[in-house]
Amino acid sequence: MVILRNTGTAPAIDCGRVNPYSPHLLQLFTRTMPKYLLTVLFVFCLGWFESNQTLTAQEIPTVLPDPDGKPAAQTKPVQVYIMLGQSNMLGFGRMGPKETKGSLEFLIHENKMYPHLIDDAGKWTVRNDVRYVHVMHNRNQMQVKRNEWLMPNGNFGPELGFGHIVGLHHEEPVLLLKSCIGNRSLGWDLLPPGSESFEFEGKIYAGYKQSPLSWDKGTTPVPIEWYAGKQYDDDVANAKKVLENLKDYYPDYQGQGYEVRGFVWWQGHKDQNAAHASRYEQYLVKIIQTLRQDFAAPKAKFVLATIAFGGDKLSGHGLTIANAQLAVDGDQGKYPEFRGNVKAIDARPYWRPVDVSPVNQDYHYNHNAETYYEVGDKLGRAMVELLQRDK
Repeated sequence: MVILRNTGTAPAIDCGRVNPYSPHLLQLFTRTMPKYLLTVLFVFCLGWFESNQTLTAQEIPTVLPDPDGKPAAQTKPVQVYIMLGQSNMLGFGRMGPKETKGSLEFLIHENKMYPHLIDDAGKWTVRNDVRYVHVMHNRNQMQVKRNEWLMPNGNFGPELGFGHIVGLHHEEPVLLLKSCIGNRSLGWDLLPPGSESFEFEGKIYAGYKQSPLSWDKGTTPVPIEWYAGKQYDDDVANAKKVLENLKDYYPDYQGQGYEVRGFVWWQGHKDQNAAHASRYEQYLVKIIQTLRQDFAAPKAKFVLATIAFGGDKLSGHGLTIANAQLAVDGDQGKYPEFRGNVKAIDARPYWRPVDVSPVNQDYHYNHNAETYYEVGDKLGRAMVELLQRDK
């Protein structure tokens, strides 16, 4: 048992019993000891604590510590999180410059937010235990857009906030595997296998592998070069290619294998039409089930964020989609099979208006870095909460 005792008025602390990330601990010692002693205490207990257990959702603090810069030990399987969706999963969170309201640099330097993203010299910190890979299907082939350790590096999506949370949770190496492209709908491009055609207002809408998108009832469909579910097939195939060649994407990989621990979903803009919005909930249930089957990961967790265009002003077909997304939440939703393994977060509280954002582009959340970071952070916390239910 390790006990540290301050020579002043601060009480003794047992690192074997107290989590150094605890906000109550930080508040207590901030009041009772100098900052440099608090730092020594925190680092000492942090090293002991992280070497003995992973952090639960409740133990991960609001203000995160700086990454320690150490790689994960390659003695355990890589923990894989597959990230899917359309352009907002792709990422339009603006990185800079620091003079631009709503950019990441502005938030850090002017609003004093996210201190864990920069070191004492003002340089971007790097998580050497979390690998970020982004692949995209374009011009009939897989393109590798990112293959790097997690850090701010240009426009970003929810992977930045998400990766810092799961990186804190896991002792094992982590891989964030994003496979997506923009301007894709669940009701057409990402339609999961097994989805059947349906009739809506005099038209037949394509089922999986059918083409075109829709045709008048009673007529013969004339196929086009695209089919329902084409993007689903491409995104899944590309993710599998990465997993089949992990050494090319995780430099320290020693052949110890991997586990698909979870899926992360943020999508819905292109489904804001009457036909697709009416089926969104059904298709979302289907894609959760199908992804688990396709990756042979029946116990993988699934987290998603609602669309949030306009925040609380979201209405019409967009509101229908957001409600459909909330309906699959395992605790508050309609599907008992998802209890303890699916969690939906409402992203509307993280909408930021134009006057505090880099641009006026509501369908990309005005490129506001806070929106993208906070959605990722909350998705990460939701994932950790689901993971710890298996303990």
